[in-house]
Amino acid sequence: MSRYDPSVIEPKWQQAWDAAGAFTAQRDPAKPKYYVLEMFPYPSGRIHMGHVRNYTMGDVVARTKLAQGFSVLHPMGWDAFGMPAENAAMERGGHPKDWTYGNIADMKAQMKPLGLSIDWSRELATCDPEYYGQQQAMFIDMLEAGLVYRKAAVVNWDPVDMTVLANEQVIDGKGWRSGAAVERRELTQWFFKISEYSEELLSALDGLTNWPEKVRLMQANWIGKSRGLQFAFDTVGAPAGFETLEVYTTRPDTLMGASFAAISADHPLAKALEGDPAVAAFVAECRKGGTSAEEIETAEKIGYDTGIRVKHPLDPTWELPVWIANFILMDYGTGAIFGCPAHDQRDFDFATKYRLPIKPVFLAEGMDESLAEAFVPMKSEKVHYVRGFAGAAVQTGDEGVATAIAHAEANGYGKGVTKFRLRDWGVSRQRYWGCPIPVIHCATCGVVPEDKKNLPIELPYDVSFDIPGNPLDRHPTWRDCTCPKCGAKARRETDTMDTFVDSSWYYARFTAPRATTPTVAEDAAYWMNVDQYIGGVEHAILHLLYSRFFARAMHKTGHLPAGAIEPFNALFTQGMVTHEIYKTTDAQGRPVYHLPEDVTVFNVADRRIVVPGNVPPPVDMIDDVDAWIRALSDEGLLVEVIPSAKMSKSKKNVVDPMNIIASFGADTARWFVMSDSPPERDVEWTASGAEAAFKHLSRVWALCSRIGDMPADHKGEGDSDLAKATARAIDEVTKGIEGFAFNKAIASLYAFTNTIAKANASTATMKEAIRTLAKLMSPMTPHIAESIWTFQGGAGLCAQAPWPKADPALLIDDTVILPIQINGKRRAEISVPKDMPVAEVEKLALADEDVIKFLAGQPVKKIIVVPGRIINVVV
Repeated sequence: MSRYDPSVIEPKWQQAWDAAGAFTAQRDPAKPKYYVLEMFPYPSGRIHMGHVRNYTMGDVVARTKLAQGFSVLHPMGWDAFGMPAENAAMERGGHPKDWTYGNIADMKAQMKPLGLSIDWSRELATCDPEYYGQQQAMFIDMLEAGLVYRKAAVVNWDPVDMTVLANEQVIDGKGWRSGAAVERRELTQWFFKISEYSEELLSALDGLTNWPEKVRLMQANWIGKSRGLQFAFDTVGAPAGFETLEVYTTRPDTLMGASFAAISADHPLAKALEGDPAVAAFVAECRKGGTSAEEIETAEKIGYDTGIRVKHPLDPTWELPVWIANFILMDYGTGAIFGCPAHDQRDFDFATKYRLPIKPVFLAEGMDESLAEAFVPMKSEKVHYVRGFAGAAVQTGDEGVATAIAHAEANGYGKGVTKFRLRDWGVSRQRYWGCPIPVIHCATCGVVPEDKKNLPIELPYDVSFDIPGNPLDRHPTWRDCTCPKCGAKARRETDTMDTFVDSSWYYARFTAPRATTPTVAEDAAYWMNVDQYIGGVEHAILHLLYSRFFARAMHKTGHLPAGAIEPFNALFTQGMVTHEIYKTTDAQGRPVYHLPEDVTVFNVADRRIVVPGNVPPPVDMIDDVDAWIRALSDEGLLVEVIPSAKMSKSKKNVVDPMNIIASFGADTARWFVMSDSPPERDVEWTASGAEAAFKHLSRVWALCSRIGDMPADHKGEGDSDLAKATARAIDEVTKGIEGFAFNKAIASLYAFTNTIAKANASTATMKEAIRTLAKLMSPMTPHIAESIWTFQGGAGLCAQAPWPKADPALLIDDTVILPIQINGKRRAEISVPKDMPVAEVEKLALADEDVIKFLAGQPVKKIIVVPGRIINVVV
């Protein structure tokens, strides 16, 4: 074989795989199927090392399953709608569609050299009319099934991007992209009825045993099941129609510590009071903040005393003031609470600010009633009650809650209620680059769905972003239409769908991506569920939760079989690829960051020195490292090295995969990201690590060449040992891949390579071993594996060759290594058959060269053999 040159062999084998259709998914009822899917990327225009690691993991699984006889589906697509494309159009000119499809072409061109076993014939982008037209059809089906509705709701409004933001898109009170202060507005929005599935989505988590426990816990907390008491206060001084105030609490055991009642700024009672300018001003102030629970929790607690009072349900003479407060969520519970400052930190902060009473219900042993902070007892804490009430709240934790609910129900002032934190999913977005919501607003018929025969409702291309806001609102030939029901003039819905909708069903579309219906029953039945889903933990809540809901909705509307309501059988969340950050400071003291390829690391006198560019030490300073460092520092050229962190464009600690492929080849990049760390942990990219991976592959290449030069009739003495090592490597690598311990599989491959290199076996056995090595390496390094496979006489493509199976008999180790101690100190070891007689073991031990050297002619007084464990020689 010639010198190892990835730039020659890698394109060659990629072309061969394409020509053979090696990775085209085929529905074959005679074969078991395996569906592996990585979370598809947003087409930003550049892939990064995180992409390389994520897609290589999926590729290792897909290639292994293909070799094991499965019919494999391993597709790729693009999560292509969203604000970045619109922002690019506004900032740089051009059109979101052109920007997006240009980025897709660029990223696909960067991904192809990685040699991924992807069925590119199934490629899709969520901005393809072919895709979002079927999404519109499902929206109509879900509307008819009662899973979609429209209502007025308070939303996060970004005044710069002029669109609704999800709570998770509001960071520190500002829009995640624009940075503008978010406002709360009431808008009419479209919602998916995900809350209808709260209990099912929660309970089904127990069955997802192949998901990470932390992800299941995050989803359970997000769904947020709670058991509490719902009751009504009688009001005093409230407007007509508000004779009672309905409250829900998860801590009814603290009812005797109530000191105030509070309502959301969006509560109907607050709206009824907005005729008062002071109330209106306060409500407006509340609406300047975001709506997320985290924001409300961390914001300063402010309130407005309405002058209205409510009567305590256990003592009508005990009246509590009613406040409007900025920390009450209208969409959780009833939008009204009672405050117990002694046992809730939020209530405590509010009561302290406004000098409201703080009345403890229970105290820990030795605690004084003059509380300095809120005291919330744990289940195991011993407490005594200072304001308990008959038969209620005599325990803490769940028992106390249950007792208080029982007391309320027995005395007729409330009832136990189960509620969920999960709210219905608002999907309306006031932007252009998204899937149009397929409904029509007709003056006669009201809001009606578009006729399916008119789908897809395609986005118009001739739009302008010169004016902020949604250009669909200003496009009369697109916006103005006829009602599909009565034929009268009507207007299209100009809101588009949240991009989370696009990614909530793409896994199902991949089973039949060119179908004229959302799915095809036979294909969905065969390919679903996804057997292995791979992606970042940052999508643990919303994307996965919405996907789980959508699968249920698709089943209800006839687009997925019952067995697919949990779409992902197994989930793996991979770690990040990290890198050191290199920083200098400019003349104004501002940080300047440097790309890894723009700095050089020198190891001088065991000192690691990092400088910009290539600045070797001057000749007169080679022996005076400190002087060189001082000189560099004076010129501002010594680079500060910040510990490894997630790759970030702003910190410039990114490594361009294209540079790595150009320098070392795709196989080196793939081998490194799989070998250096367990896949669930972060992996630090280092230049030395990449070089070491390349050197190892070069060594494997040279080993293959050496075996190829062996004479055909060479007889060796190590056939049996090499055959056993081969079986052991097959077993270990297979277990490593199937257990997602790719780094362990690669460690076994390193060991197997060393064994082959040292073996003295016959040519046939050596060739069989190197072919097996190639096949075992092929999921990680498919290109070099193909070359070795072909050179050593492997039939067909290595990618399509069966996975090797270990002979169970060869996995049984019939030898044992026995350490030899001479006068209590270990001096040697020998390998002997397990069943060798003791007398024969003694002879072998005394004949060992190291033992003879250490005995130096001394007579042996005694030799003790402990079978299978140790040999003791006494002189």
